[in-house]
Amino acid sequence: MEVIIAPVDQQARLAADAIEKLLRREADSTLGLATGSSPLAVYGELIHRHEQRGLSFARAQGFMLDEYVGLPADHPQRYRNVIAEELVDRVHWNAERVHGPDGLAADIPAACAEYEQAIAEAGGVDLQLLGIGTDGHIGFNEPGSSLSSRTRIKSLAPQTRSDNARFFDGDVDQVPVHCVTQGLGTISEARHLVLLASGRHKAEAVHQLVEGPISALWPATVMQLHPHATVLVDEAAASRLQLADYYRQTYAAKPAWQGL
Repeated sequence: MEVIIAPVDQQARLAADAIEKLLRREADSTLGLATGSSPLAVYGELIHRHEQRGLSFARAQGFMLDEYVGLPADHPQRYRNVIAEELVDRVHWNAERVHGPDGLAADIPAACAEYEQAIAEAGGVDLQLLGIGTDGHIGFNEPGSSLSSRTRIKSLAPQTRSDNARFFDGDVDQVPVHCVTQGLGTISEARHLVLLASGRHKAEAVHQLVEGPISALWPATVMQLHPHATVLVDEAAASRLQLADYYRQTYAAKPAWQGL
């Protein structure tokens, strides 16, 4: 696992560099898309590169991490609508090439199995963007999730619903109780994991992710087992890291051409 301590704007450039390099090398690559606050700066950088450098998403495929269960198709916080507004529409990416779990399916377990099959048929995810919850979840894999779990329906933890209430006019009662999420086993099959975190409220989760024991109590710790995982954090989110100076020194000595 590579840990890079950098301001949010530099995090965005580094993650966008990795995505741009991938798309220019293999235009039909598959990207894993996250929602929430963490990837917004990355999406902004990708939009800029699309507009200014002609970065194309035309042949790429995208797979979303998760979706709320039961939100109407036109709800502004339905993640398919959020990702369309934040990235897909603004880079002229054909929406039919961007897939998400179906939170409105009549048979959600069957829809989850179909989603897993779709990812497999696409050849798997090449680069997966991730954020991390204050309780250590990635996707919506709450504490206690199996480290080998697959796409499935989950109940959201009270902490997650409280954290996400800011997207629902501050009213936690509007936040759905259930979601569909890629499992930790599904996420771990992506060839490159890139997690972004900022703010002191993420510091404990980042500490556990990077330096804690691998545990279902902190689901993101499954990333410690991944052969190509990058963690991008700002100084506040890195404030609990015991080896922060080592991570800074390691990154400072890294050849500029190497990338993430």
